[in-house]
Amino acid sequence: MHLFVGNPVPEVKAKNQDGVEINLKDYKGKKVVLFFYPQDGSPTCTATACNLRDNYEALLAKGYKVFGISPDNEAKHQKFIHKYNLPFDLLSDPDHIVMEKFGIWAEKKLWGNIHMGVLRTTIIIDENGIIEEIITKVNSKNHAHQILK
Repeated sequence: MHLFVGNPVPEVKAKNQDGVEINLKDYKGKKVVLFFYPQDGSPTCTATACNLRDNYEALLAKGYKVFGISPDNEAKHQKFIHKYNLPFDLLSDPDHIVMEKFGIWAEKKLWGNIHMGVLRTTIIIDENGIIEEIITKVNSKNHAHQILK
């Protein structure tokens, strides 16, 4: 499946770092930033998460609820959150169910090899549950600015 700006957000449920199921439908009426990333602790993923952490108050002031999502399990998410003092939930998608719904789990090419992986992407969802923006060229060190512009 591939989603576009203007599409309604698909049904999404995933567990956060504490094992609590998060359903995006529960956030209708609020703006949501859903950033997909390959793995906790990698340099680029850490830079992205820390940039959003450092600009979290500005994101909140604009009404955004922020969620990160990767294939990592809940325990790894907890370590990542604690190590970098992240103020937002990280959702676990080890079976790539959510990523496939958004078209984020796809073929990638790395050093000439093709494999399946997470396409680093941020989806901005409006208060009505409609995809407002899709950021595919994530600037990890300045990502909050890309969202807030």
